[in-house]
Amino acid sequence: MEKIAALTLNDIPEILSMDGGAGSNLTERLGRKDLTKGLTAEVGKKQAAIDVSVVIKYGSNVPKVYDEAKQKIKENLAQMTGLELVEFTMAVSDIDSEGEDKLGFEKTETREDTEQRVLE
Repeated sequence: MEKIAALTLNDIPEILSMDGGAGSNLTERLGRKDLTKGLTAEVGKKQAAIDVSVVIKYGSNVPKVYDEAKQKIKENLAQMTGLELVEFTMAVSDIDSEGEDKLGFEKTETREDTEQRVLE
């Protein structure tokens, strides 16, 4: 179940990765790729519930990405296993930019002629 959902999410360009936390990251450092990191599934005889934690590309419409992920997982589960997706939660653990280190975020512009703002 987890692999079906993971492969489905992998096909959505706005989802950069899944975030499995420290344990999963340690597994990857040891050389083993964890395809289902950040993803859990509860499976019954006819129904399934899936929870996932993801890193989203900056500028993405998160509700649209959620709807697309839910619909695609629902379709793939039904087609491959006959199970009905009854619950899907997607937590956004981070918003990232592909190649953000190339954007120069460490640089900040300062203005010499700034005046102190007074807010009411």
